[in-house]
Amino acid sequence: MTAPVHPAPAVPPASPPGSFGAFVAAARHAGRLVVQPRMGMSDPRAMRAGLAATRAADATTVGTVTLDSYTRVGDQTAARRALADGVPLNGYPLVTYDTAVTRSVLHGIQDHDFPVQVRHGSAAPQSIVAALLRAGLDATEGGPVSYCLPYGRTPLTESVENWARSCALLARARDHGAEPHMETFGGCMMGQLCPPGLLVALSVLEALFFAQHGLRSVSLSYAQQTDPGQDEEALHALRRLAEELLPGLDWHIVVYTYMGVYPRTPGGARLLLEDSARLAVRTGAARLIVKTAAEAHRIPTVAENVAALEAAARAAEAERDRALPPATGPTAGPAATGPAPMPVADTGIHAEASALVQAVLELSPDLGRALPRAFARGYLDVPYCLHPDNAQRSRSYLDTDGRLRWSAVGRMPLGGIVAPARAPRLTSGGLLTALRHVERRSDAAALDPSPAHRPLDDGHRPPARAAHPEEGR
Repeated sequence: MTAPVHPAPAVPPASPPGSFGAFVAAARHAGRLVVQPRMGMSDPRAMRAGLAATRAADATTVGTVTLDSYTRVGDQTAARRALADGVPLNGYPLVTYDTAVTRSVLHGIQDHDFPVQVRHGSAAPQSIVAALLRAGLDATEGGPVSYCLPYGRTPLTESVENWARSCALLARARDHGAEPHMETFGGCMMGQLCPPGLLVALSVLEALFFAQHGLRSVSLSYAQQTDPGQDEEALHALRRLAEELLPGLDWHIVVYTYMGVYPRTPGGARLLLEDSARLAVRTGAARLIVKTAAEAHRIPTVAENVAALEAAARAAEAERDRALPPATGPTAGPAATGPAPMPVADTGIHAEASALVQAVLELSPDLGRALPRAFARGYLDVPYCLHPDNAQRSRSYLDTDGRLRWSAVGRMPLGGIVAPARAPRLTSGGLLTALRHVERRSDAAALDPSPAHRPLDDGHRPPARAAHPEEGR
């Protein structure tokens, strides 16, 4: 039984859409950053209007169908009840709606020039993957760790089994002429206060998990953190490890605009969004997940999402043009792939991430076995994550420069690479201050445009930072 909905217009069966990965690769080759919202509405007409507006934006975009919380946890009964009672949900109930409804949402909008990705947050995504495939979609995201530990108490071993089945199901879309795509959420764990080395390692490990379960097109995520220089180094490390460990796969890197406490002023939000777009261009990322100026206050409107997409695209284009060499000769013009990633200082992020990845791979060639063992032994340990399968022995803090650093690494195999700092014990007040660091810095920069408050990503960055004396190499 499905929830009552408005009658769907008659549409032909969905034909296999163009490849999500191929679309992003073509945009990158043309020197364009793909920008993407996190949009999700429960009403089919509103969802269709949001996708249409995203496609029409003055930017290179892909669409998003973000699912509701009931669907995320598999409570279809509650989703049906809410729809029957006319209660709006906080996303699109893909599994609850009849397939014809979702096809009517996508019809005439999704095609080779505008692929659509489903975003969900589930540790048990089998029914979600089955529903998106029935609707003619073949791109989604998440991961056995990143959609388990931060979101509930599902045992990690159970999440791994669920994700193995889901990846195998998605991979079978190739039987119908599609090339399915999966994005890891591993580089966004907890949104903030997770040092970059662990984020990079988790992103790579989940991508390897996807590849082991039959997927050939993947993307690796990384969320903008607290320091631009540290983020650049982390993204270079992520690229190096992907090149080393994912040969023969279609892969790209996706940057997320800061996921923590967002600036409260429109100017501060705009600066932070533009910083993330410039970061993506400088580091050779292919796609950016944006946030809007409304994030600190409420769910953004479609118009606000479009404004964020267009602002990010303008900032990316300006950064690309600034970094490219002057045009000369009869074929002068932007290089097809844009500027090469800029060199950055090495403070040990690649070594840290590599050590974590290798330690997990040594536990078992099967990542379905290795990942739970790694968390059980504390080889992977996410700070401030309260999931029962997380060791909870690691801790991080913001140093005086605003960089994320370890104060305790627990049993993670980082000896000789990381020298945990003797940071003061983090109180609740100190945690709140750290969580609001980016918000306050961005709002201050918007209110006072003097050099002392100028954002570091505006083309006036300081020289590359050398390693801190206490940071391992």
